[in-house]
Amino acid sequence: MFAVEVRDHIMIAHSFRGAMFGPAQAMHGATFVVDAAFFARTLDENGVVIDIGRAHEALKSILTPLNYRNLDEVEAFRGLNTTTEFLTRHIHEKLSAIARTDGLGRAGVDLDRIRVTLSESHVARAWYEAGIFDDAAAG
Repeated sequence: MFAVEVRDHIMIAHSFRGAMFGPAQAMHGATFVVDAAFFARTLDENGVVIDIGRAHEALKSILTPLNYRNLDEVEAFRGLNTTTEFLTRHIHEKLSAIARTDGLGRAGVDLDRIRVTLSESHVARAWYEAGIFDDAAAG
């Protein structure tokens, strides 16, 4: 299995509902390092998994509307706990949609899966990994 991974970051504010979150129920900030890994069983005719420049542009286009935002005020997230795990799936869905339209410089059907990892700190991270057509079938 071959993989290409790109990285960016976002700074957000949010709060959580539910006693299990303790003090995180109050508004707080987070800086996430976001890694997106794209997997393929073979390299294309150019010897690459995908166009790394397009991958980075795609990730940035998804993160820009979230950066420096209070996620509690984002309409699409209203009433939801925007946990690290939740955000990994959200970003994955957006990247998968781009991949399905061949927006990464390679036919989406040639890609095996995408993994999105959000690191909250040097000791805690979460990820979501699935095929790029898995979200399309579910939604």
